Amino acid sequence: MKKFSILTLIALMTVPVFAQELDRSKRPQAGPAPEIKIGETQSFTLDNGLKVFVVENHKLPRVTISLNFDIQPFTEGDKKGYTDIAGDLLSTGTKSMTKEEFNKAVDFIGANFNTSSSALYASGLSKYEPKLIEMVADVAMNANFTQEELDKLKKQYISGLASEKDDPDAIARNVRKVLMYGSDHPYGELNTESTIENIELADAQNYYNTYFKPNIAYMAIVGDVNFKKTKKLITAAFKSWEKGVIPTFTYPTPTAPEATEIVFVNKPGAVQSVISVNYPVDLKPADADKIPASVMNTLFGGGFTSRLNLNLREANSYTYGARSALSDDEYIGYFDATAKVRNDVTDSALVETMKEMMKMQEGVTAEELQGIKNYITGNFAIGLENPQTVARFAINKELYDLPADYYSKYLMNVAKVSQDDIKAMAAKYIRPMNAYILVVGNKDEVADKVKKLSPTGQIRFVDTYGNEVVETLKPAPAGMTAQKVVDSYIRAIGGKENLLKVKTIKSVMSAEMMGRAIHVNVTSEAPNKFMMEMKMGEMVVQKQVYDGVKGKESGMQGEREVTGDDLASLALEAQLFPELNYNKENYTLELKGIDNVNGKEVYVVDITNPLGDKMTNFYSLESGLLLQTETTEETPQGAFVATKAFSDYKEVKGVKYPYLIKQTFGPQSFDMKMESMEVNAKLPKGTFSVE
Repeated sequence: MKKFSILTLIALMTVPVFAQELDRSKRPQAGPAPEIKIGETQSFTLDNGLKVFVVENHKLPRVTISLNFDIQPFTEGDKKGYTDIAGDLLSTGTKSMTKEEFNKAVDFIGANFNTSSSALYASGLSKYEPKLIEMVADVAMNANFTQEELDKLKKQYISGLASEKDDPDAIARNVRKVLMYGSDHPYGELNTESTIENIELADAQNYYNTYFKPNIAYMAIVGDVNFKKTKKLITAAFKSWEKGVIPTFTYPTPTAPEATEIVFVNKPGAVQSVISVNYPVDLKPADADKIPASVMNTLFGGGFTSRLNLNLREANSYTYGARSALSDDEYIGYFDATAKVRNDVTDSALVETMKEMMKMQEGVTAEELQGIKNYITGNFAIGLENPQTVARFAINKELYDLPADYYSKYLMNVAKVSQDDIKAMAAKYIRPMNAYILVVGNKDEVADKVKKLSPTGQIRFVDTYGNEVVETLKPAPAGMTAQKVVDSYIRAIGGKENLLKVKTIKSVMSAEMMGRAIHVNVTSEAPNKFMMEMKMGEMVVQKQVYDGVKGKESGMQGEREVTGDDLASLALEAQLFPELNYNKENYTLELKGIDNVNGKEVYVVDITNPLGDKMTNFYSLESGLLLQTETTEETPQGAFVATKAFSDYKEVKGVKYPYLIKQTFGPQSFDMKMESMEVNAKLPKGTFSVE
């Protein structure tokens, strides 16, 4: 029951187990990656700055037109949502056509026409290319916004927001933005009922008048067209479009949290939790890391055969699907690993997600890498069948200053990604120690479980918009003190008189982790002699000894004398029943209040030892027994909360001891089971020898 090195145990369990060597000569050799024939891109620029890209593809008699505006993100404040609404208003008519007339014109030629806050899109038969170009130009230059259409859209938006309040996926999307970017960044702002209500027609009109200008516009036309003819049509339709002065903005660059933090949104009655591990990432579209990082993420969680999905869905049946995204962005990207899981496995799913993130740091096999390259190749080929994809490629090359052959040689560059590249990208972009762990779920059934994964031992509760919600402990009864809680615990396990009769304790505990058995022998003698020996089979992994004065530690890392603060800490932990000394020796106790652990009300007591080390204990109100302890441990990867949950108390010679100790350290968790316990047994000479 004494402290032993959980860090050593975890490090041990992550040592690779070498299986029988694969006959790699039988693996089919991958052929060379092809150079993709996307089609020649021809371009021109109008005097007003409009950049146009034309890709001729005569396979089908169709044409696709994309007009994109390079608008820098900016905050919208208490009218958040007005740019989105302006994008929708673009499809409600022009100065020459009402909404009904415009829609009839689109339907008459069997076309598609869509608008957004930063783009226009049209597609149809190539024989209608002149009409489609004319309609795109009319909307881009002569959109007409009306109060009637604005009012309709505001009602639709508010109705949508009302439905999102009960949608865990929508809640997770909203809160994730706030966590990663903050409310002072354009990407962290959220639409609310009040911000939508605040929007006036002038807001949408001013946005359109300011930003829909040719000098920040990029047009791509893909399909059965002729470059010379298309150039004439575009020039005629857009030559009168005037340039404009475009505002620029500055705002703070979001960064990942210094230590992993758990954030919880309570969804009463939910039978499932939406989990998300996320953080902002500095990855630009033109970065050299873009392709290898994308391959790495696809392997981790970007597809059906990804590691994350194979673990959470296939191996453990926690979810119907788990995915991750590593998004590049001109300003700030993000990483997000997410799944929807049952309440009873929410903590387990998070543990497995974090494990998979950690395992990515160890690298991947050649077979895994080749398999994911094949997957990417197939998806890339399928994507090329969509004209919008080809249009986006043409615009992206100009927008992000990509090489002219970036997409034609994309698969060739994917093929060049090595195992070392994957390991380097994982080390750079997979950051389990600097993440937000977001859970949207039933607090009563889930919160206490996931709290154990928190590096600080705390959960931050927020509402559906990411605003902090204060969660307070119930106050303890009047007159109850921390010392009284500890005294009650001493009585519950047998009483001070019986505890003082215990002179020696010899116990053997066992655990299984990743399929390997661990045995821990702990021997103690009053007042403060201690020996712990951790073994795997016959191999001693670690041994700690304290003879009451000196200490020694040995194991796989060699042997060393324990000195200084480590020795002082070992001396305190070596006490048979340290609770007997809480009222002396400069311990500080504080009763925080009443909480709930696994459905049982507990007193929460913070205990600070003479060295300043803090521990939080949770004592059952009903039985007085200690149910759980939490301590914060510092590691090279950051701070983690180490949790011990005590249960199955059994009496041995008048004193109760827990026979099951569930230990959790970050994403690692295992059960220590008591195999045997001897009290007041005669100990062999030299048991505590440090010589």
